[in-house]
Amino acid sequence: MIQLLKNPRILIAFLYDIFIATFSFYFSIFLRFETFSVFDAPISDLVAVSFIFISCQVFFFSVMGLYRGMWRFSSTIDLIRILKASTYGTASALILTFALNRLEGFPRSIAIIDYTLILLGLGGGRFLYRLWKDNKNNKGTNSQPSKDNIIIIGAGVAGNQLAREVLNTPSMNLNIIGFLDDDSVKKGRSILGIRTLGNISLLPDLIEKHSISKVFIAIPSATSSQMKTIISICKDTNIEFKTLPKLNEILSGKIELSLLRNIKLEDLLGRDPINLDRENMKSLISDSCVLITGAGGSIGSELCRQVSLLNPKTVILLEICELFLYELEMNLIEEFPNIKFIPCIGDVRFKNRVEEVFNRHRPDLVLHAAAYKHVPMMESNPTEAIFTNVLGTKIVAESADKFGAKHFIMVSTDKAVNPTNIMGSTKRIAEMICQNINSISMNTNFSIVRFGNVLGSNGSVIPLFKKQIENGGPITVTHPDITRYFMSIPEACQLVLQASSMAKGGEIFVLDMGEPVKIVDLALNLIQISGLKVEHDIKIKFTGLRPGEKLYEELFSKDEELLKTHHNKIRIANTRPNPLNFNELIHDLLSIKCESDKSSVIKLIKSIVVEYTPNQEDLLN
Repeated sequence: MIQLLKNPRILIAFLYDIFIATFSFYFSIFLRFETFSVFDAPISDLVAVSFIFISCQVFFFSVMGLYRGMWRFSSTIDLIRILKASTYGTASALILTFALNRLEGFPRSIAIIDYTLILLGLGGGRFLYRLWKDNKNNKGTNSQPSKDNIIIIGAGVAGNQLAREVLNTPSMNLNIIGFLDDDSVKKGRSILGIRTLGNISLLPDLIEKHSISKVFIAIPSATSSQMKTIISICKDTNIEFKTLPKLNEILSGKIELSLLRNIKLEDLLGRDPINLDRENMKSLISDSCVLITGAGGSIGSELCRQVSLLNPKTVILLEICELFLYELEMNLIEEFPNIKFIPCIGDVRFKNRVEEVFNRHRPDLVLHAAAYKHVPMMESNPTEAIFTNVLGTKIVAESADKFGAKHFIMVSTDKAVNPTNIMGSTKRIAEMICQNINSISMNTNFSIVRFGNVLGSNGSVIPLFKKQIENGGPITVTHPDITRYFMSIPEACQLVLQASSMAKGGEIFVLDMGEPVKIVDLALNLIQISGLKVEHDIKIKFTGLRPGEKLYEELFSKDEELLKTHHNKIRIANTRPNPLNFNELIHDLLSIKCESDKSSVIKLIKSIVVEYTPNQEDLLN
């Protein structure tokens, strides 16, 4: 009632509905008897029954939320509310009238007529008002000379919703010329009064004919080949084009203008949307304390966000970089104000600090993402790779076991498979350490999740390529045939959590990375979506393989048996057991001095990871 008094528009709508309820009741009597007198019923009974019917309707109008929305944007949701409110109102009125006089002298047909008239009055009134407003806004928009003509590619559900958003937002000053869709069945059909003009190949002609200034791509399920075709056409026309995200990125499920964004490289890779068992993920994380190491990194920070979506009680952010940690905490607090975040500056190589964090917060789940991952840099600094990737993992894993964490998940890499470099071999040793501790732990389940490169991570080729494009080129690629597995950071982190919910202890989960991608193709795609042409605008220069770099990566070795799980994107690598003297070998490796020569480091690593094949020159140095 306070809301009614504060908002005159809601008050007018409320008074209109009361009028419709009153008019419908008395007019239903008139239609039934052609008079306002009811057979065998005194006037007092008529007043009482009318009061019951009108009061019940008005009560349910308020209860069912008829005044939450705006008539200007009335939709099927509002129609359903009217239907429910009228049904409950009529049913309640009949029950109360029966209790009053057992419906004596009151024909049941009056209730049916009244119910029908109310639906027509409430629904029709809102529909006519919206029709009037839409017509008025369209006239106002057409009178503005600066309106932008647009084309929407995709005449499906997403295109429909996007067009509705455009029509409902006249302030954007957009005029939809039509839809384009390769589905021949949709050609010539209209959505919201807007025609589907034909297939996507017509775009250049329509752009010239109608002076199109923007193209909106509304195909969240588009394949990479479809996106490449669309982008190629748009690029040749030199106009602005934006796309909706993939379906799994639209968390609310609602299509909005604000979701439109520039084309990303991920849109061209053609990865299928992933299906997640969110109930299992929630059962692992909901109302629990989660510790994430390397929280400020590319994978760590996205793990923080994905974990926060699953309603944890507390998230512990362990990070060595002060700036990364500060920015991460600020972003998380803004995005998830109801979740408790505890930032902890610390280095995983310092046992006392790590144990202090575990002892104070007692995490239920540990996601270990802290690591050095840059291959050439670790070739130049091998002992640092050992101290962080091996010693750091050992300290965090032993602390998880000591302080009773239920689950420990290590984030690993495809470079740990048949490694040819220091980074990959130290990550393989870290995997072995986790499996070794799992075999003796009475408290914690230790598992590993192994996957390839992620797009846009710190130190990856994508940010480098983008910077090189901004500087006018050239883009540097090490080898024309070099390939890598790629997935987006959100997809990788979602699957890490999915695998975590399946973990029983000791598994190496291997994520399905799809088909490997040539690095040179990534460069070509980036040039394309930047609106530039290869050789004409940006050149590609091949520089040769870097130290420790392979032409291709593997997700599992020939000695590892792959087992299926119930999730089609996750498998398990059944690895061989660790050597009997594993602990002694690890002790020798971690006793190495910072100034030790590289050949000594390599020999120690190779004694543990027998499949490690370093550069022969490094062995001789």
